[in-house]
This record gives sequence, C-alpha cells and structure tokens, in this order.
Amino acid sequence: MRRRIIIVTAVHPPSAPFLAEAYKSLRAQELPEGWEWHWLIQEDGRSDQVAPHVPDDERVTFRQGRAGGPGVARTMALAHADGEYVKVLDADDQLAPGALARDLAALEGDPAIGWATSRVLDLLPDGSMAGFPGDPEHGPVERMTVVDYWTAHDYRAPVHPATLFVRRDLLVALGGWMALPASEDTGLLLALNSVARGWFSSEVGLLYRKWEGQVTGQSAHTDTAERDARMAVVAERARALSAFRWQFPAATG
Repeated sequence: MRRRIIIVTAVHPPSAPFLAEAYKSLRAQELPEGWEWHWLIQEDGRSDQVAPHVPDDERVTFRQGRAGGPGVARTMALAHADGEYVKVLDADDQLAPGALARDLAALEGDPAIGWATSRVLDLLPDGSMAGFPGDPEHGPVERMTVVDYWTAHDYRAPVHPATLFVRRDLLVALGGWMALPASEDTGLLLALNSVARGWFSSEVGLLYRKWEGQVTGQSAHTDTAERDARMAVVAERARALSAFRWQFPAATG
C-alpha cells in the first residue's frame, strides 16, 4: 500500500493562471519508493475562472466553496486530505527540486518532529531570484524559538509559513489555519512551534512569487490597526498553548 502526501493549495481567479507552473514543479518532485502525492486545489469562492487552469491529472482534485480567504479554503480542503502529511503550496509559488523528499525525510526520521520548513527564494517579475539573510541553522527548530524571534523582530518569523510540511493529525488538532483575514499561515506556524519541535532545511524548498496581484501586496494587508489586531491574537494563541503545556508528541505517564 502506498503512503500519501497531500498538497493543499488555496486559489482565487487572479492566481489561477500560475497553477500550471506550480503543477510543473510538483511533477518534478521525486519521492521514495512507496510514497505518492495528491494535490487538493480548493477555490476560495465559486467562479468559472479557475477550473480551466486545473491540470487534468488523476492525482489532482479540484473543489470550490464559499469565499472566506485562503485559510478557510485550506482548512476546508483538510476534509479530503487522506494522507499522513500535508504540504502547503500556494497557487502562485513553485516547489524547488527535492523539497518534498527532504521534508518527508525529516519527519520520517524523527517521530518527535511535528513540522518542517525550508529556505525560500523570492521569484521576481523579471524571472530573477533573490534570497535574504537571517535563516536559522539547518536542523531542528526548538519549541518557542520561532515565537520568540517573531515577537522580537517586528512580527517577522525566521522561517516561512508558505513552506510548511506538517503531520496531518497535528494540523487538525490545532484547528487548521487561523480564522484571520491575513497572517493565518503565520498563526498556524507559531501555534505549531508552541507545541512541537520542527525542522528547517537550509536547501531552497520554495520559489515565492512576487507579483502585483498577490494578496500580501495589497494595502489592506498593511493597515496598521488590522495588523496589530492580527498579531495580538496570533501571539496570545501561541503563548496560551505553551502555558497550557499541550505538546506533541503527547506526554506520557
């Protein structure tokens, strides 16, 4: 019996044309014998503009639902995530070669690690790529280290939530992505870091597209009052999880 990694992608009409490049990067992934991937593409809303861009592949499932933002779309996709692991892939991004295999190796190699992230390169409109300094050391990411860094560095995490690879049961236990208009992926990342050790791969795992229409580039995303409110609830959730001593793996005895 083959074991499965579920790739979860939220998409809306402006980002749908990029699905072809995301699919190309996914097809190029090589997995160990006995493993396969299945791609769940969930439209944030119902339109006739996304389906034409969905690849015709039995390993790809497309669904639609009420609009609620990317976090809602991804969380709804979890109802159909029938694999042990979930990998995030935003519609406008691309996986780097070997990314899935490296994530899988990290979690399969240590049952006490709940999630993994990797280095990111920005994919700029002219096709060039740019990195940035400040990545953590390759290897385990200890509990609360991402939370503490994020708090001390103007709400900027040292690892990128768009590269997340996570155990499905842990993801579901935390309720999926946060019910926020933005930063829902950061909220999940900090919750994971509060309860479980993670892993960071210093090899590039994702090409993060920068383009005019991306949600994080819109003015509403940087509205000060909303940003402060989002960051407050993200921080409180992470600290509360730590204070309650809920952890993965579950404590015994």
